[in-house]
Amino acid sequence: MSTKKTRKTADELDQPGGYDQQISEQHAMNQEIAIEEAPVIAEEMTQLQNERDQAQIKADEYLEGWQRALAELANYRKRVERDQAQAYQNATANILKRYLVIVDDLERALKNRPLDGEGAKWAEGVELIYRKLQSILESEGVTPMQANGQQFDPNFHDAIMSEDSDHFESGQIIEVIQQGYKIGDRVLRPAMVRVAR
Repeated sequence: MSTKKTRKTADELDQPGGYDQQISEQHAMNQEIAIEEAPVIAEEMTQLQNERDQAQIKADEYLEGWQRALAELANYRKRVERDQAQAYQNATANILKRYLVIVDDLERALKNRPLDGEGAKWAEGVELIYRKLQSILESEGVTPMQANGQQFDPNFHDAIMSEDSDHFESGQIIEVIQQGYKIGDRVLRPAMVRVAR
């Protein structure tokens, strides 16, 4: 039965315009299917676009979170490096402060140095030790403050005495009792001074 139908169809196709008619029918059928499926396809397209938009939003959120985490990590590393450098400076400063007492003692000894005899040779040796200690401190960034004749600044000086003076203005340093030192820009030890009123 199906063979007859196929033959008939083949016979019909052999007729003039048979192929054209079949193409027209197929085209019409495709249009009907397309019209019926168009809302479904449009709905699927809208759904896919929404999913794409949601995925893009998520991707942007993840990218922003990753960038924020990266920036926080960089800031953390800088903070740790700064803290380590600060801890090193503090430890170095504490050790170097202990040597300043020795420098003070050597300076006092050299103020009253003997000028002749065995004492003069001994004083030369003490001065040599004093200069070596000074050069070690300088190599670590320790420098003496220049305070004589300067205006008193509580950030750099400790006033242990104030007195009237005809030669100095009020607030000016008359004399340095104990030398002050800086390490870099930081005060290692403030200078002890006498100040004019």
